[in-house]
Amino acid sequence: MTHTMTPDEEYEYYARAENQQPQGPARRRLDATVPVRFTAEILEQVRAAAAAEDRSVSSWIRRAVEHELGSPTCTGAHVVPAHPDKGKPQ
Repeated sequence: MTHTMTPDEEYEYYARAENQQPQGPARRRLDATVPVRFTAEILEQVRAAAAAEDRSVSSWIRRAVEHELGSPTCTGAHVVPAHPDKGKPQ
């Protein structure tokens, strides 16, 4: 039988140094930082969405960008076509 840890048990478990070792190879190396600004309202929505999926805000934003680019790994160049309505009078 598998025991599901409570948040307090998880905290205690990962607070110990022996439980902080990476398990297996890194998935990918992130080597660029891009500062991005959001309105307070958008940031609140991003934080809520990330928390609902038990992700960090950074991880949630990376996944959203990868989804928009149509590539789960974003390896190689990808040209995003202009929106068809861009520049048209409303």
